[in-house]
Parts: sequence; C-alpha cells; structure tokens
Amino acid sequence: MKGESEKDLIARCLQQDRKAQYELFMRYKDAMFTVLFRLTGNREDAEDALQEGFVKVFTKLHTYKGSSSVGSWMKTVFIRTAIEKLRTRHHWMDIEKANDQQVTWDDDLTGAALEKAILQLESGYRSIFLLVEVEGYKHKEVAKMLGISEGTSKSQLSRAKKKLQGILKDY
Repeated sequence: MKGESEKDLIARCLQQDRKAQYELFMRYKDAMFTVLFRLTGNREDAEDALQEGFVKVFTKLHTYKGSSSVGSWMKTVFIRTAIEKLRTRHHWMDIEKANDQQVTWDDDLTGAALEKAILQLESGYRSIFLLVEVEGYKHKEVAKMLGISEGTSKSQLSRAKKKLQGILKDY
C-alpha cells in the first residue's frame, strides 16, 4: 500500500505477499539500477544484477535486522551481486600497489563529463572509486565487501583517480 511504513512493508514481504514485494521493488528499483549501472558500466550487466539482486533480497529478507534502513541493506546486497557478476565476466582487479600522489581536478568539470569518464575506467577501479567517493563507504568496508586488503582498496582508488585525471584532460 502506498505510504505504508517500511517496517510494515517488510513484514508483508516476509509473509510472501506479492503486492508488498512489488511495492518494495518499485520503491527501490531505480536507485539500485543507478548504483549497478555505475558499477558494471553497461546496461545489460546492470539489468542482470538488478534481477539477481532482487531475488537475493526476497530470499534473504529474513536476515535483515533493522539496524539500518532497508534501502542501505539492499544496496549492500546489490553491490555484492554486481561485484560477483564482474568477477565472473571480467578480469577483476590489478592489485599492483600505486604511489599515493595528490590528484587535482579542473574547477570546470561537469557531472556529465565525470560520469562519462568513470564509465571508461576498468571495472575494478570504477567499483572502488564509486564505492568510496560516490557511495561513501570506508576503505575497510570496501575491502571486506570485495575480499581485498584495505591497502589494495586505497591503492586502487589512487590509481582510479589518476586514470580519471588523464581521461578528463581532454574535456
């Protein structure tokens, strides 16, 4: 039902109420697709991850503890789904260490130019950049999600920023 509290909607979903499941899907599909598209870099993989992610959400909803919003919990499920998809389809990540150097950005940089540049990054760099810089996760959280060390997360972010800087020189 429209305007229904999140807690009531979850309770109905847990009872296998198809209307409630549809409502949960409708509330979150666009936001989750945006995250998935940014992580995967293409529509087809994002759509596949969206479908797989919602299947996981509905089969694992009973594990949701309510300590954060259901949207935050779902985002974690979707991010992990996208990462699994990337790992099986692509070379995931070059874990070579990078030197940390200051990266500078042009003040005239537009959001559209940055979005286009981010999509040009390799999947590993793109994922870490988005998780840390856009989604606000800490390196420790990213490391746990991706099964890498915190140092690797930091070095990959540094490399992603350097690559972005190179890509954006043309804009």
